[in-house]
Amino acid sequence: MALTKRQKQNTIRDVKKHDNDTGSTEVRIALLTRRINELSDHLKKHHKDNHSRRGLLKLVAQRRKLIKYLQSVSKKRYNQLAEKLGLKTVA
Repeated sequence: MALTKRQKQNTIRDVKKHDNDTGSTEVRIALLTRRINELSDHLKKHHKDNHSRRGLLKLVAQRRKLIKYLQSVSKKRYNQLAEKLGLKTVA
């Protein structure tokens, strides 16, 4: 269920802003999106797993806060990230 080191590195490599970037808002949103997608797949198979469902809801709320922050700081950066990750863009 947790992301492997290689999966994290690949996700970070796709959205990082500079070589040592591991904690920018874009990277954190990308990592959360990856975890959310994996948990969603897990819950499709195990629909009665309420503990994982609660964790998923917490991750979604955390990602929503970060997206809201990124939109307020830079709409352009948010739109670029949303395009990379396949997120819905808000007008």
